[in-house]
Amino acid sequence: MIGAVVVRRCGQRGCPEVVVVAGAEQGAGTEVGARVEELSRLEVGRCGERIAEAHLVAAGARVLDRNWRCRLGELDLVVLDGDVVVGVEVRTRRTTSAGTPLESVTPRKVARLRRLLGAWCAEHPAAGRGGCGGRLRLDVVGVLLAEGTTPEVQHVRGIDR
Repeated sequence: MIGAVVVRRCGQRGCPEVVVVAGAEQGAGTEVGARVEELSRLEVGRCGERIAEAHLVAAGARVLDRNWRCRLGELDLVVLDGDVVVGVEVRTRRTTSAGTPLESVTPRKVARLRRLLGAWCAEHPAAGRGGCGGRLRLDVVGVLLAEGTTPEVQHVRGIDR
């Protein structure tokens, strides 16, 4: 469970420092050095990725790669969940006025993520215990970063099934 998040701007553009405190009391709130509304879209995205990573690691996953890019696009996270290599798309929002973070993942995006995970595996054939010849999965983690609240994290496994 994500309990509290502290966001501070570090020196680099688009690179907020995010400190995730797991196990804090539910409803403890978000402590934000830079107000969520003041963060750029890139900073909000990076913040969401770090929160999602903390959520996955707390659930027992091991991070294999972050923000991996190729000519097809980018995978936000690649993790090992048991013996399954998982490509993770992280969607972060400040509000739900344009829909929830998870609603923004279209079938076209899922197809692109599937191709990206295949390309990642081609570049990392020995990844994980079973290697990329083993089981693969695509997940989405939605993060809602509303001002003054604890971040809401939703994890949907197997969006490609």
